[in-house]
Amino acid sequence: MSHLLDVKNLEVNFKTYGGEVKAVRNVSFHVDKGEIVAIVGESGSGKSVTVQSIMGLIPTPPGKIKNGQVLFDNKDLLKLSKREMQKVKGSKISMVFQDPMTSLNPTMKVGKQIEEGLKVHQHLSKADAKKRAIEMIKLVGIPNPEERYNQYPHEFSGGMRQRVMIAIALACNPELLIADEPTTALDVTIQAQVLDLMKDLRDKMNTAIILITHDLGVVAETAERVIVMYAGMTVETGTVEEVFANPKHPYTWGLMASRPNPQADGKERLVPIEGSPPDLFSPPKGCPFAPRCPYAMEICLGEMPPEFEVVSGHTAKCWLNDPRAKMAQEEIAAGRVQK
Repeated sequence: MSHLLDVKNLEVNFKTYGGEVKAVRNVSFHVDKGEIVAIVGESGSGKSVTVQSIMGLIPTPPGKIKNGQVLFDNKDLLKLSKREMQKVKGSKISMVFQDPMTSLNPTMKVGKQIEEGLKVHQHLSKADAKKRAIEMIKLVGIPNPEERYNQYPHEFSGGMRQRVMIAIALACNPELLIADEPTTALDVTIQAQVLDLMKDLRDKMNTAIILITHDLGVVAETAERVIVMYAGMTVETGTVEEVFANPKHPYTWGLMASRPNPQADGKERLVPIEGSPPDLFSPPKGCPFAPRCPYAMEICLGEMPPEFEVVSGHTAKCWLNDPRAKMAQEEIAAGRVQK
């Protein structure tokens, strides 16, 4: 079965005065039609660079895609010319950015901004483009769409501006929507509304969604599969249900432990992940999480772990999943090492 999006062995580097930063290292994952996939990890883990590579938004120079394939509808996007890629962006793949105020043109009415993609990709007449833009404003839950069509971004609240960004992204009925931390700047109530809107639009339009976030609560509520990234690599992948119930990488354990527990009485302390991510100018040859990992073994420091399949569709790159690490597994299971 072919996937809607299939990223294979993606490597992205950035040249700087201090050397070459290996920002994305051998990343592979897929997204199917109508599926919501979350990519999680702390800042600097390579989430945004990965999706920007898919969209052809990596500035060259200093960025360079060193290796890999990004297959969309069985076409390698990395081999397309700029002109060919422009036909894909906005029409087949769209992106919603983190801060709508820096993405929207403050001097242009929101209706006209929604119309732009419709005129370029669907060649609609002025009247038809306006009609479609008003339909999209209504679809994303903004009241009084005819009036809002003629307003500027500063006349909208933060949550409404994010809805406008979603309307722009979905106007041409894309097959894939990439949302890069779309709710970070919003309060909790508006976050829930935007996420519910995205799920509702997915159900209506069968649009696949890649959701970039650092909020595991958002992942649990929204996504079907999750990809955990660390130091430019995928370290664990699987269904949300499986990964949350049975995480198999110490970094994922750390992420789970550092989130607040809604059932706690308020006295429970959050457990941070000690240490810092590795220097990606010169990444370690072993597991990148080993220096911060309380379960690190000698092999972790010297050799990169392969991808172990825990159950079908659930993988983790950690030596603890190797059958030969039985003693370490028993210590963790017995609670002698805190998980």
